[in-house]
Amino acid sequence: MSDRTPLLLLPGLLNDAELWRAQIADLSDIADCRVGDLTHGRTMPEVAAAVLAQAPPRFALAGFSLGGFVAQQILRIAPQRVQRMALLGTSIHADSPERAAQRRAQQASVRLPGSFHGFGERLVHSYIDASRVDDHVLVQRVRDMTTRLGAQVFLQQSGLERIDGHDVIAGYRDPLLILSGANDAITPPVISRGMHALVPQSTLVLLPGCGHLAPLEKPGEVSAALRVWLLR
Repeated sequence: MSDRTPLLLLPGLLNDAELWRAQIADLSDIADCRVGDLTHGRTMPEVAAAVLAQAPPRFALAGFSLGGFVAQQILRIAPQRVQRMALLGTSIHADSPERAAQRRAQQASVRLPGSFHGFGERLVHSYIDASRVDDHVLVQRVRDMTTRLGAQVFLQQSGLERIDGHDVIAGYRDPLLILSGANDAITPPVISRGMHALVPQSTLVLLPGCGHLAPLEKPGEVSAALRVWLLR
């Protein structure tokens, strides 16, 4: 019988298991990694319920970006199943009116005639650190994921209401890792610092030279932080 920790990894918007490829390999000696499918459900509770239906009885839970919001919802409805939690490049704030309007504009643009090619040039550059915009391998991995998942998944995931999670995080007592790229333009480090302030016993990791897509941009550093968290 394996003594590896069941680790449920939740990807972000238009991300799939490719996001976690390095971490799955790096942590295979101590973790039985599974990637949750966030493509089913039209509300956050529905997505969380679909993930839980395929999850082990108890597990460590790591959520990136949109996956962090799903992780918080899982903690609301099934806290007894979560052994520890890691929140990467995510937030506990509900969408501001400005962010909600931005999402609606992005959804409307997807409905325009033409093929869906995932993130455009400007959006890709907002997701990765400026030092990596000419890293064609990295950019292509991002584009391949977004194209593979397609327009319908984008519309479904971007339409999910991001629910305020202050109450969930403030009461958390198990090992909690909060990780962000120091140059994350999507969820700036000030958000991660605020989460850490709510849970002083949590571990805060800010990765220099890193944008939003930390598991892809800094795979070794993310794996190392997750290893320390898993072994706490």
